[in-house]
Amino acid sequence: MPEHDNSPISIRHAKGLFADWRGVPAIVLAVSGGPDSIALMWLAARWRRALARGPRLIAVTVDHGLRAEAAGEARNVKRLARALDLPHRTMRWTGAKPKTGLPAAARAARYGLLARAARESGATHILTAHTRDDQAETLLMRLLRGSGIAGLAAMAPVTEREGVLLARPFLNVSKSQLIATLRKAKIAFADDPTNRDTKFTRPRIRAVMPLLAAEGGDARNLARLASRFARANAAIEILVDGAERYLALRNRLAASPSEIGAKTFDAKTFDAKTSGAKAAGAAIFDAKAFAAMPEEIRLRLLLRAIDRFGHEGPAELGKVEAMLSVLGRAMTEPNSRRRPRLKQTLAGALVSLIDDRIRVAPAPPRRRRAD
Repeated sequence: MPEHDNSPISIRHAKGLFADWRGVPAIVLAVSGGPDSIALMWLAARWRRALARGPRLIAVTVDHGLRAEAAGEARNVKRLARALDLPHRTMRWTGAKPKTGLPAAARAARYGLLARAARESGATHILTAHTRDDQAETLLMRLLRGSGIAGLAAMAPVTEREGVLLARPFLNVSKSQLIATLRKAKIAFADDPTNRDTKFTRPRIRAVMPLLAAEGGDARNLARLASRFARANAAIEILVDGAERYLALRNRLAASPSEIGAKTFDAKTFDAKTSGAKAAGAAIFDAKAFAAMPEEIRLRLLLRAIDRFGHEGPAELGKVEAMLSVLGRAMTEPNSRRRPRLKQTLAGALVSLIDDRIRVAPAPPRRRRAD
C-alpha cells in the first residue's frame, strides 16, 4: 500500500514502483534537477543496487537553453549521478526558440532528445517523474480545452514515443512524498522558477489547485477521475476495434475486385487496421452499417481513418466532429447514383460519400499558387 502523502517512500514501496522494468536491458532516467526527477534518480539507483541483476540506468538531463541556471543544474545532477554510480549525459536543445507555444515546443524537444539518448545507449524505456499532482493538472488543462474522453484520461502510465517506451512510475505518488523522501535522505534539488510563472497555463492551473482541493477536487480525486476516463476510453477502443473489423469484413464481402486488388479474402491474414481496403490505400465503410453505430463509435472510426490516410494529421477532434455531422446530413439526402454526395478534405485526407459507401483516402497534394 502507498504511504501517506507526506511520508517518505519506503524501500518496499520503491521496489513496487519499479518492478515492471526489472528485466529490461537499460533505462534512461529523465532528470532535470527538480525534486521529482532527483527523487526518481535516487530511488531508481537504490532499487537497482538491491538487485543481483537488473537494467543499466543512464541519467539524462535536457538543457533547453532557456535559463542561465540550467547549465549549473545539469552539473549538479551529474555530480549526484556520479555519487550514485550512474552514468550521466546532458543533451542540449539548440537553435531558435519559438515566440509562442514555447512549453509545447520545449516538451517535444525534450522527448526527442531523450528518445535519441535512449536509442544511442540501447535503452528500451525512458522513465519520467510525472506525479499525481501533474496528472491532476493535466486533466484540468484538457478539461478546459474541451477534450474528449481520450484526452481526459490524461497521461498514460506507459506510452510509445519515437520507438522507445515512455514510462511514468510516479503517477499515483504525490509530489510531497518525493520531497519528503529527499529531505530524509538530505539530498538537495533545484527550484525552477518557471514552474510558478503565470505566463504559462500549467502554473496558473497549479495556483488554483488549493481552492479546488478545499471543495474536494484535490490531486488524488482528480487523478482518480483521470484513471476512470482511461478505463472508459480503453473499453470504447475495444468496441471501435470490433466495429472496424465488422465494417472491414462487410466491405471485403461486398467490394468489387478492383477495390480489393482482385485478391481473395483470407481471414488468417486479414488486418483490421486496414478497414478492409489496404490494397486500395483507403478506408471504405458501408454507409448504412456505419450510420447504425453509436455516435462515439462513428466519430472514432472516422478519426482513425483520417489519421491513418491523411498526411497533415493528427486531426483535431472538433473538426472531425464537424465532419461527422456533415457526413450524417449527406447520408440522409436523396441518393443520386454515381454522384458524390460529399467530398471534403480534412488533415490531408479526402472523405467522400458515393453509392452508399464512405471512403477515406489520402487527399491529392495541394496546388501551389503561381508567383
